[in-house]
Amino acid sequence: ILWGIHANALAYSMTTLGAGMMNSIFNFYYVKLFLNRYKISETAFHVAQVVFMIWNAINDPLFGYIQDNSRLKCCARRQFSILYGAPLYGLAFLLPWFPWRHYEEGDWVSGLHLVVALCAFDGLLTFVLLAQCALFAESSTRHESRLQLIKYNQVATLIGSTSVLFCGLLSDNMENFAYFQAFTVLIAALATACMCCTGKYSTSQYEQREIHREDANLENSDGAFSLASVVSLTKQILTEKNFLCFVTMNFFQVFHLAFYNNFMMIFADNLIPKDVLSSSVRSIMYGAGFICPQCLVLLSHASLKKFGYYKIILFSFYYEGVAAAVMCLLGQEHYYLLAFYVTTNM
Repeated sequence: ILWGIHANALAYSMTTLGAGMMNSIFNFYYVKLFLNRYKISETAFHVAQVVFMIWNAINDPLFGYIQDNSRLKCCARRQFSILYGAPLYGLAFLLPWFPWRHYEEGDWVSGLHLVVALCAFDGLLTFVLLAQCALFAESSTRHESRLQLIKYNQVATLIGSTSVLFCGLLSDNMENFAYFQAFTVLIAALATACMCCTGKYSTSQYEQREIHREDANLENSDGAFSLASVVSLTKQILTEKNFLCFVTMNFFQVFHLAFYNNFMMIFADNLIPKDVLSSSVRSIMYGAGFICPQCLVLLSHASLKKFGYYKIILFSFYYEGVAAAVMCLLGQEHYYLLAFYVTTNM
């Protein structure tokens, strides 16, 4: 601890900061970029999304297995995975923003560009953030230390979410594409530097993979699961009502968030005239959609203790449903209410 700052928690949260800056911009801008600027065909866009969906399902267990079992230097420690993965992650983030050639409408190369950009970015995101998640568990067994990591992580997430705001203000919501490209290069450099800090300065209980493997081998030898017991446990989990309810709720919540992140700009451009909301106001609106949820997380600890997670989540669902119904009845002519609704629904 130096000047009240927990060095390990700060180093760990740097990856969250870097990833947050890049992920927010990537998810928010890539759809509009390929649809409106690169003029990708509808078929190519759908094919790219299907390929991305399949790759996204595969790469989590794939990279998890590689990091746990590979003898490569980049996988010898969690910190090495982050350190070596960070520059590639930054480069993958830059892939969409620089066209491979001048795209004509429906150009097949733009479809290939989207597939490569999505798969590369998601692959490197998974590789780095899987290592960070594992590093969280390996950093300390003390409850207080893990709470400290979570607090620093929440602040880093909040700071990282501001990248959309500044990107919109500086690039006029991607209208000034040269400024937008320059800003993404800056973000990639900053994010890479942040994640390299985690790779260099974070600490773990398992500084050598051999120690970790020995512990794992001891655990496996003491209580190895048979195939029948694994199948039985899986069946019990999949037939558990609470599990099914949670998975269903989580699916719709993630779908809702991803849909809004990807299409919010397009919705706003089509539903709210540009003479009603200026470009700078739109940038603030878009930024608020990312920043406000993180502020709520940081400020809602007292409410969570008082009412519990279940009631807070239930209230948020009620709000979303009522707000959607009211907005539908009012119609899109109430532009300021629509802007408020779109922002708060993020």
